[in-house]
Amino acid sequence: MVGLKEELLKAIWHAFTALDLDRSGKVLSHNLCTVLNVPHDPVALEEHFRDDDEGPVSNQGYMPYLNKFILEKVQGNFDKVEFNRMCWTLCAKKNLSKSPLLISDEDAFKVWVIFNFLSEDKYPLIIVPEEIEYLLKKLTEAMGAGWQQEQFDHYKIALNTSREGLSAWELIDLIGSGHFSKGMDRQTVSMAINEVFNELILDVLKQGYMLKKGHKRKNWMERWFVLKPNIISYYVSEDLKDKKGDIILDGNCCVEALPDKDGKKCLFLIKCLDKSFEISASDKKKKQEWIQAIQTTVSLLRAGSPPPHKEARQKRKELRQKLLAEQEELERQMKELQTANENKQKELETVRKQLEAAAARAAEEEKKRLQTQVELQDRFSLELEREKMVRQKMEEQVAQKSSELEQYLQRVCELEEMYKQLQEALEDEKQARQDEETVRKLQARLLEEESAKRAELEKWHLQQQQTIQMTEAEKQELENQRMIKERALQVAMQQLEQLELERKEALEQYEEVKKKLEMAANNTKSWKDKVAHHEGLIRLIEPGSKNPHLITNWGPAAFTEAELEQRQKSWKGKKTSSE
Repeated sequence: MVGLKEELLKAIWHAFTALDLDRSGKVLSHNLCTVLNVPHDPVALEEHFRDDDEGPVSNQGYMPYLNKFILEKVQGNFDKVEFNRMCWTLCAKKNLSKSPLLISDEDAFKVWVIFNFLSEDKYPLIIVPEEIEYLLKKLTEAMGAGWQQEQFDHYKIALNTSREGLSAWELIDLIGSGHFSKGMDRQTVSMAINEVFNELILDVLKQGYMLKKGHKRKNWMERWFVLKPNIISYYVSEDLKDKKGDIILDGNCCVEALPDKDGKKCLFLIKCLDKSFEISASDKKKKQEWIQAIQTTVSLLRAGSPPPHKEARQKRKELRQKLLAEQEELERQMKELQTANENKQKELETVRKQLEAAAARAAEEEKKRLQTQVELQDRFSLELEREKMVRQKMEEQVAQKSSELEQYLQRVCELEEMYKQLQEALEDEKQARQDEETVRKLQARLLEEESAKRAELEKWHLQQQQTIQMTEAEKQELENQRMIKERALQVAMQQLEQLELERKEALEQYEEVKKKLEMAANNTKSWKDKVAHHEGLIRLIEPGSKNPHLITNWGPAAFTEAELEQRQKSWKGKKTSSE
């Protein structure tokens, strides 16, 4: 509410300063009550503007009435454009430049309203160079032209040398002169002013044509949509004369993209608590821009933040206030430094005077000193002659002493050389001792290692001796066993040789017996042949054996069983005797 009061006061201030209050104060108050939808109070109005000496008809006296009877009763349910136009009508005729401008009166009115929005909160009202730059940049961007920073910097320098800022009428002259819109026609400039006016004053965040689906007939109609911080209004056309409805926005609203359907493309849906709205943009870029703008507006409503341009204006104002405070602090420090500097200057002046007095005293003392010096010079000249004679004697003594000193110095040099040699010898001896000590420690360590190794070797030697002794005993035992085995082997070999001999003898006997059998067989065969030849049936009568004969694989044996037993007994006897 405080911000609204400040905005109203700026417009009222222009109208108030342009009127003769004694004659037109009643008219202004009546018009303000009308456009602000505030109830009239004729009694207070007549009491305030009665024609006597008690009536507070001065500029200062009108503000209490304005605050108490008008501004404190404003509820915000009034048309801002109509209010500004009423104030503009009262002040434009008196203050507007008579020279021809490149903008219309309507555009000048809009620039005047924008000035009230961007001007500083102090009177008389001015717009500072930073806000002028902001406004001109917005207009240049709206016209689609490039911003000339260097040109504005020159203008800003010229402006700062003469004043702090521009009044509303000077700002209108600046924009109407076309100084910063060269090459642009009147229509382009007018459209740019209207666009900036809509954004900064009417809080229009975005506007444009789109298709809207009806809730009852479900048909699609083209509408001109206007997005503001808490509402989206849609009209038949962009002249805003035939309003068709509003979409009330709050923190619970949301917007989402829809797929193409029913032959409509670039669709999106705005969801509110009581109703949803289907809208079709002209292309994908417009669709995304509207979705982003509505989402940003809803986010600001949820956060309780003002519109972006108002928040930006507040931040710029706070920044200027901060810079101003820093500048005032710097000025205060500069004043303190200047005061300190002046004090230092005074101190230096005092010191200078003291130095001048001291210099005068020093000059007087110097004069006295010179007189004393002349007197002393005469006295010292006599003493100088005596000193020359003494000096000559001293020089002779010094020459003698110098000779002695040279000899002494030469001796000292020799002693120093000897001392250096002794030092080097001592260093060498010290190094040799250190090396000897190192070698001795090394030898001691080696002896310790050798003794340790020798003890270990002796231990290994004892273990080897024990092992050798055990090995010798085992070897002796094995040798005995070997001897026993060798003797047994020799006996076995002898037995084997004996058996071999017996086998050979048996083979020889076997050969003899075999020969005998062959001879007997031959003889028998010859007898059989003879008998067969004579075809006789005579069977030869042979003498029968007294003992039964053994039968072998080759026929009857050549010896009997008794003879075999006798041979076996003889073999066993030989074997026993050999063992």
